Amino acid sequence: MYRATASLALLLTPAAVAAQDGSRIAVMSAFEPEWIALQEELDDAEEEIINGNRFITGTLEGRDVVLFLSGVSIVNAAMTTQLALERFDVSGIVFSGIAGGVDPSLDIGDVVVPQQWGQYLEGVLAREGEDGTFAMPPWMSTGFPNYGMMFTRDVSVMRDGLDAPEKRFWFDVDPDFLAVAQDVAAATELDACATEEDCLSEPPEIVVGGTGVSGARFVDNADFRAFVFETFEARVLDMESAAVAQVAYANDVPFIAFRSLSDLAGGGDGENEMSTFMDIASDNSAKVVLAFLAALPEG
Repeated sequence: MYRATASLALLLTPAAVAAQDGSRIAVMSAFEPEWIALQEELDDAEEEIINGNRFITGTLEGRDVVLFLSGVSIVNAAMTTQLALERFDVSGIVFSGIAGGVDPSLDIGDVVVPQQWGQYLEGVLAREGEDGTFAMPPWMSTGFPNYGMMFTRDVSVMRDGLDAPEKRFWFDVDPDFLAVAQDVAAATELDACATEEDCLSEPPEIVVGGTGVSGARFVDNADFRAFVFETFEARVLDMESAAVAQVAYANDVPFIAFRSLSDLAGGGDGENEMSTFMDIASDNSAKVVLAFLAALPEG
């Protein structure tokens, strides 16, 4: 049973908590099923409540970790990530979650580990001209084509060493983390069935590399899915990872995200598949994260 230490945590400064706690890997999830799957493997669990959010410290695969839910969507993910970085001595961030598949070559159940993330819904809703086309104000620009009135633009980010915010779209995952993920992908077999009767049509795979995008919209639209794939060459889309990648970049903390496909973001033949396959997708994502933690080199 977890031991609540909320009152103690609130009395300590972030530096004191870090000194007391030691360096930990932050392991984040967006949804309860993913979080529960990881908690079941957690040893020496202790819980702290910080600003209403549950943070559970302990060990996974012999690694000191702090587990917590990001909350769904961009703002919640950024807020909880920064809160964890300020309260704990975090040596790296690992995100375990589900996502919508964008790359047509991928199937439900696959676990995707992109090498960079961008916020594809950050931008402008432009006005329509007399000719029926859309255009941003003349003082704005973008390197991406528009989807109707929607134009994507870079985000602004500050970090140590900058005199002014820099504009960027892509945030890279840690290259050393990515190399470990590639080793894990070659050695890990994913589950294909939730029950004897409920199985995926194709054996799931772990796919490392490529891009992922995040935004504050649940996507279930085949046309928009095709646009996202063609424009950003994205393999997956979700509602949190790019925000966490940006916070990690701003704080100079290594980051990686493992996203298991629970649906095809509107690309399936029938209705959205998330409610059917969320559990197996969550379990597979957690399985890969555990293998990743076990494979991390010491130090």
